[in-house]
Amino acid sequence: MQETHQITDTLLMVRPANFGFNEETAASNAFQINDQSLSNPEIQAKALVEFDALVGKLRDAGIQVLVVEDTADPFTPDAIFPNNWVTFHEDGTVMTYPMCATKRRLERREDILELINKKYSITQRYELEAYEADNMFLEGTGSMILDRENKIAYACLSPRTDLTVLDEFCEIRGYEPLTFLAVDQQGLEIYHTNVMMALGATFVVIALDTVQNQEEKERLEEKFAETGKEIILISIKQMLSFAGNMLQVGNAEGKTFLVMSEQAFQSLTPTQIAQIEKHTTIIHSDIPTIEKYGGGSVRCMMAEVFHA
Repeated sequence: MQETHQITDTLLMVRPANFGFNEETAASNAFQINDQSLSNPEIQAKALVEFDALVGKLRDAGIQVLVVEDTADPFTPDAIFPNNWVTFHEDGTVMTYPMCATKRRLERREDILELINKKYSITQRYELEAYEADNMFLEGTGSMILDRENKIAYACLSPRTDLTVLDEFCEIRGYEPLTFLAVDQQGLEIYHTNVMMALGATFVVIALDTVQNQEEKERLEEKFAETGKEIILISIKQMLSFAGNMLQVGNAEGKTFLVMSEQAFQSLTPTQIAQIEKHTTIIHSDIPTIEKYGGGSVRCMMAEVFHA
């Protein structure tokens, strides 16, 4: 039986052509800020600088990054966040997902999948996007935090994360769904699980205060203990600085890294940094424009490429 790994050394990233504020996604993403002090070309130029700097840091660490250029047409202001529409799996399976915002559905690109197929053979394909017709959504590893080794899909339910679609994913992949409700300080549902939680091979960074139901909170804590994950708690304030939006990746030499934004890193306490560094090395990169206008951080920019 094929061994399953929690982290990969290969990432897919999409270099944006029209990055900017998307009013359609802002309805359910409280992290987006429509700061009109910059023109659209200025926002795009700054986003490119931030994107290229992050790619450079990842490659310097020996992580393989497959960069695909976004297309100017169709207009896809959030194409920089590919982890929402596609996941790749070690058995050669690729899955594509139903997206809430109509503009975001245009991000699904067959040419990207063909590129991956040429490099790493895709053996099975599952398309869940038919659920869009019923207004049911599951936005990839934004909606789900996958414990690939223990086959658990953690998900905070929201307008972008539907239980029926999650159950289909879990049935296809043989995963156990672990669902809960997470809210911010205003009591609004957190739109994506990956802004309040990041799962590494031996640890989990999580804003547990967002989970108000005590039974759900205890179930999470029990599952983390059962699967050998040290809990590194962050506050809701730190979550708002994207301290939950992190991804652990590796390089060909077997060294691991937790990738986060500069804002996320600066929000952490020395104790939290020491907790993380017991498990892995930190990489942080400054992406203020992407975070402000896109409402997502570095984890959203990286689609993990697991392959057979």
